[in-house]
Amino acid sequence: MHNPQNESRRRKRIISFLQNHSSFSPKIKMMPSRTLTPSALKNSIILFSFLLIIYLFFYYPSLHGPPRLLSSHVVTANPLTRRHLLFSIASSSSSWPRRRSYVRLWYSPNSTRALTFLDRAADSSSAGDPSLPRIVISADTSKFPFTFPKGLRSAVRVARVVKEAVDLTDEKAGVRWFVFGDDDTVFFVDNLVKTLSKYDDDRWFYVGSNSEGYEQNAKHSFGMAFGGGGFAISHSLARVLAGALDSCLMRYAHLYGSDARVFSCLVELGVGLTPEPGFHQLDMRGDMFGMLSAHPLSPLLSLHHLDAIDPIFPNTNRTQALQHLFKAVNVDPARILQQTVCYDQSSQLTVSVAWGFAVQVYEGNQLLPDLLSLQRTFTSWRRGSNVESHFMFNLRDYPRDPCKRPIVFFLESVLSHNNSVQSNYVKHVVGNCARADVVRKIEKIRVFSEKLELDVEEMKSPRRQCCDIFPTYNESMNIKIRQCGGNELISMHF
Repeated sequence: MHNPQNESRRRKRIISFLQNHSSFSPKIKMMPSRTLTPSALKNSIILFSFLLIIYLFFYYPSLHGPPRLLSSHVVTANPLTRRHLLFSIASSSSSWPRRRSYVRLWYSPNSTRALTFLDRAADSSSAGDPSLPRIVISADTSKFPFTFPKGLRSAVRVARVVKEAVDLTDEKAGVRWFVFGDDDTVFFVDNLVKTLSKYDDDRWFYVGSNSEGYEQNAKHSFGMAFGGGGFAISHSLARVLAGALDSCLMRYAHLYGSDARVFSCLVELGVGLTPEPGFHQLDMRGDMFGMLSAHPLSPLLSLHHLDAIDPIFPNTNRTQALQHLFKAVNVDPARILQQTVCYDQSSQLTVSVAWGFAVQVYEGNQLLPDLLSLQRTFTSWRRGSNVESHFMFNLRDYPRDPCKRPIVFFLESVLSHNNSVQSNYVKHVVGNCARADVVRKIEKIRVFSEKLELDVEEMKSPRRQCCDIFPTYNESMNIKIRQCGGNELISMHF
């Protein structure tokens, strides 16, 4: 760090050194002029130039220091917490009344900072509700052009939420990350805190993920964070972006969405996307089982487009299903949806656990790489019989015949004591299928685990965990999740 007192002492030493050794010092001036030969003059010039370089090096540290615009890469000493994040939710007076139940799932007034931006005041039933974020009425954006054919002009207002959120936040408030999403986005806040801890918020970071749909990315950008899935901007970048955003909005009237406008302005600032696969735009419709049962080896950060998907648990509505998922999230957030696969060689069974959601039991030996591919239980975002759909991940068929599918056990309950966790799953029967006796008898699966606590270094190089099936079971199967051995393979051993 630049210390003025140290600089002053250093300057005095250098100046004294220069006076004692300069070719213009009194000692040298007293020498007869005839002794200053061309060779001596050349040496004096070289010596003076060398000393001048040293002087400039110490006297002007900004010449060799980092640019003022970007801070040096020093990780903040204080650990990142929920209170260091400010969530800004883009909503409207028409959608807020029916979608605020999604926000209640993840927002906690005692530990979470959030603002909801509306176009105008909604019904008064949520005014002053402590279970919901404070409502902010967005500023008028009529002066900004919008020319996208048949598009929604609200894209300009939603883009400007970035600027308004920053302008409303004092620099001394301790906000280190600004997080943006929609009113139908569910965030997993503890996982987001852990994930953002990998990055130095004093540097410029734009963190998010693109769409699951290839066509959506091709249409908008493969390098853009899709806004519904959510994205995070470090405080140092957010304040610069807020100052530039209005001028960018004047130039990008032809774009469709708010996220494209924010992305374009960030591109002009020279910033690229830092991808995190735990953000989920969910540009799909229907049954998300295939997606949720084979989540990437990365913490779950968000789920979007909740109005367009089926309830993720049977015999529930959408909100009830998500409330049920959060029973597991609140016990062990880092482990939610993390896929673990184990094998029972004696019974020739393969078991895939998506923790906190579902367990699948396959007859026979299923190779791990095949199980990491998503079963195509969902449809594309765009509707139509002639619509082509391609996705950004590997897919495998989901058999129409339910008897050709694995048996599925959905989450029933979660119990915890200290760091020990037991999650229970019950069989979901579909069709009257002939199964092997060993599989047909199983009605419940218990999964035992320790609360997953990963430090920053472990998150930078994650490793899938292993599991063991207890040797004897009839109606109940017991599974223990654990860390894998040093050279252990996740496979069926013969």
